Amino acid sequence: MLTMYSTTWCGYCHRLKSQLDREGIGYEVVDIEQDPKAAEFVMKVNGGNQTVPTLRFADGSALTNPSITQVKQHLASLNA
Repeated sequence: MLTMYSTTWCGYCHRLKSQLDREGIGYEVVDIEQDPKAAEFVMKVNGGNQTVPTLRFADGSALTNPSITQVKQHLASLNA
């Protein structure tokens, strides 16, 4: 399962959500302002910063503010 760490006000998050929807890629959204453990994960993979969108993939890997192309390439590499 693909997890997107986000906030309600993040424009980049809204853009990526619409692109994922358009591509038919399933994901779960977690608001880091409502979930302290999610915020900790985001800070851990982003050098202490709460940078969103941060995506976590089924294998535990993460991408920060990726393009839809990067997401699709990463998903393809996991399924290879």
